[in-house]
Amino acid sequence: MTNIPALIGFTEKNQNWYVEDILLSDLAKQFGTPLYVYSKHALVSAFKAYDSACFDSNGQRKARIHYAMKANSNLAILGCLNQLGAGFDLVSGGELARALKIGADPKMLVFAGVGKSSNEIREALKAKVRCFNVESIAELHRINQIAHEMGLRAPISLRVNPDVDAKTHAYISTGLRDNKFGIAYYDVLKTYRQAALLSNIDIVGIDCHIGSQITTIEPYLDAIDKVLDLLKQLKKEGVRIHHLDLGGGLGINYGNESPPDIHAFTKSLLNHVHNSGFADLEILFEPGRSIVGNAGILLTQIEYLKTSPDKNFCIVDAAMNDLMRPTLYDAYHAIVPVQASSKNTHTEKYDVVGPVCESGDWLGKDRSLAVNQGDLLAILSAGAYGFSMASNYNTRARPAEIMVDGKQAYLIREREQIQDLFSKEKTLPN
Repeated sequence: MTNIPALIGFTEKNQNWYVEDILLSDLAKQFGTPLYVYSKHALVSAFKAYDSACFDSNGQRKARIHYAMKANSNLAILGCLNQLGAGFDLVSGGELARALKIGADPKMLVFAGVGKSSNEIREALKAKVRCFNVESIAELHRINQIAHEMGLRAPISLRVNPDVDAKTHAYISTGLRDNKFGIAYYDVLKTYRQAALLSNIDIVGIDCHIGSQITTIEPYLDAIDKVLDLLKQLKKEGVRIHHLDLGGGLGINYGNESPPDIHAFTKSLLNHVHNSGFADLEILFEPGRSIVGNAGILLTQIEYLKTSPDKNFCIVDAAMNDLMRPTLYDAYHAIVPVQASSKNTHTEKYDVVGPVCESGDWLGKDRSLAVNQGDLLAILSAGAYGFSMASNYNTRARPAEIMVDGKQAYLIREREQIQDLFSKEKTLPN
């Protein structure tokens, strides 16, 4: 891969990279590096591309967008999407707390995840979330028991594992029979029958989610058809379903992919459901990466250039703890110099690596760059699963985060200080 994806909000002009109307080099001077930088315009544009497809020809809303918070859960990003009318897909009690913190309507919250603890279930019931996406029979019974103890009724949807290959990385494929997610297709009907008999359960929906970074529509259509077959059987048995949750997972262009257009993709799935005789169902989508992925970059500075006859290394101040995806998934991110080098420099091939004490600490391999020590690099398409997966490995403080809106840059997360990392630790008494 050598291509640079076309990005909304990030542009190169006269050999200088901008985020909206601000030079990236100016942000590095003001806030330091490593630094996550987001474009509000890009974030809003991606959400609106989804949301505008959710209405029929008469202007009636037929679907809703529930942003998958795990992609990036910064409060400023959540607040922006909440103002646009987004719901949220949660997978932890912590994400529930974040959603409530920014004033999200609990009736716009769907709680998913295979390992919900008793305390998380209680908090979600107390908050009156829209729905629990249930992923096992054991979880179904636990939710019923806790709802009974609290004197409440729990709205649930069963997550179907349709055994559909999403043709994506094994770590982010979730719809195959050997994945941990969802209820096996052949067990779904009997699980709904059990749910209908439980005293404190209200059946409200059915859902499926087959993976992430999917770049074709065919796996979605295969999964939908299998779920619609279940819906027909449930209807015959008198089990009423109010909504169909199609999950998320649409991929983005990291440099060499060609995912479907967001608006056209959403319309196609909606039309497929409606043309199959289920126009009365409300449809939920749960995109994450495709909303925020190309709305963010990671800004980093070159510390050293290390050359040898066998391999050249561009050693930067960002590392695998700041951006885990390359190490974890062998993922590609385009990497570009923020501005033309001030010195006469010829192009060399480098592995772009960080200072963490691991050979797996790399951000890009065999990249053709014309750079010098001290130059700035932008690692593109880092808005999703960048900061949200960041760690403090090697006792490294996590970066600051900035949101840019036109000519204004907002600090939306302060850079961690080293003292923060051990402020809650205790030594043993002498």
